[in-house]
Amino acid sequence: MAEAGIADVNGEGIKPLVSSSESVSTCTTISRVKLLDTMVDTFLQKLVAAGSYQRFTDCYKRVYQLQPEMTQRIYDRFITQLETSIREEISEIKKEGNLEAVLNSLDKIVEEGKNCKEPAWRPSGIPEKDLCSTMAPYFLQQRDTLQRHVQKQEAKNRELANAILAGRRQVEELQLQVQARQQAWKALHREQRELVAVLRESE
Repeated sequence: MAEAGIADVNGEGIKPLVSSSESVSTCTTISRVKLLDTMVDTFLQKLVAAGSYQRFTDCYKRVYQLQPEMTQRIYDRFITQLETSIREEISEIKKEGNLEAVLNSLDKIVEEGKNCKEPAWRPSGIPEKDLCSTMAPYFLQQRDTLQRHVQKQEAKNRELANAILAGRRQVEELQLQVQARQQAWKALHREQRELVAVLRESE
């Protein structure tokens, strides 16, 4: 079985870190949030190592020769502020991107996928077929939704059409009533004139 290892600084050969099976189990148990934090810590360690005090003094030899203690304090403060600012920036990025929740949900998806015994989907090699297999259910769902909206709208349109027809019938009935009252009023007015004419003739 292949084993991961690093070279021993004392020249004793390769020291095994973990076996391949152990590395797989470790990767599956450690959450991605912890892995991200570990990566940040490792990056900071390497950054501090790259910017060692020796290199710092090499850049500011004159200051170091005049005041070595103050140079040490400046270096310590610089390294502390650098680490603090980087950690604050990483924390801000994690908050803005909601990385912890996203990484935890990704861990959950991976864990749930382990219990799935069905084979995972793989492309068939025919783009048209793959596109149809993934997009067809979505388009069918959208079609059903649109059909329901159309049916609701058609029902509303029928209700509005019936209401308009009923309103027209009421208007026609009112027009007939108005015409009947006009004719009755004309007939009454005619009778009154005839009665007045008869009364005048009798005088």
